[in-house]
Amino acid sequence: MHEETGGIELALLIPAYNEEKYIEGVIENSSKYGMDIIIIDDGSIDSTASIVESLISAYSPYLKLIRHSKNLGKGQALITGFNYIKENNYSGVITLDADGQHDTKEIINFLEVIKKEDPDLIIGDRLGNTAGMPFIRLATNVFTSWIISKIAGKKVSDVQSGYRYLKTIALKKIKLKTKNFDTEPEIILRAGWLDMKILNVPIKTIYHDDFVSYVNPVKDTIKFFKLVLNSLKWKRDFRKLPLK
Repeated sequence: MHEETGGIELALLIPAYNEEKYIEGVIENSSKYGMDIIIIDDGSIDSTASIVESLISAYSPYLKLIRHSKNLGKGQALITGFNYIKENNYSGVITLDADGQHDTKEIINFLEVIKKEDPDLIIGDRLGNTAGMPFIRLATNVFTSWIISKIAGKKVSDVQSGYRYLKTIALKKIKLKTKNFDTEPEIILRAGWLDMKILNVPIKTIYHDDFVSYVNPVKDTIKFFKLVLNSLKWKRDFRKLPLK
């Protein structure tokens, strides 16, 4: 079953890797909207997948579990989910993280914007409310968002946010080349080059007491600049494509 939202059939997509501590709460809170909840377990080595399996009967028929046999990265987990969305004829998908840092109460804000504005892509923007955000994460978000926005030709306030909405028609047009950390910014880049309607919606992020930032200032900076170089090549290739 799909959520009927003004004729729009939506689903929630939650990639998860070793999130046994928070996954049940995220599912419980997300279930209040009556939408299909698609969990992509990305080769977790803890009890994430078994917890989801134990909940399927309680949340039937809304809860779905797709498992990767090994960890492939968040980008590939999203791509697996996007393929499921396209194959099962949903009109769109809202993505959120499995670690409990996204407030599921804000799903209603996405739904309201979808009904009023009919965008191709919505990005949850955390930078209007940065209370508790580690400085290094804030600094990298501001910098990377500025660079990606310039290359995409569209203003996106928080390119690293995983709280998003994508219309399925848009998903079918976006041809991704990445499968890892750079998939989320690549979606924004290609949506921008296709002149899609991209909106920013304010969100907050919940930082747990045991939150640990995995941002590595050196390694992640190198990875980001590799992404920038790749994106400039992708942009040149995109401009060479024949007009349809």
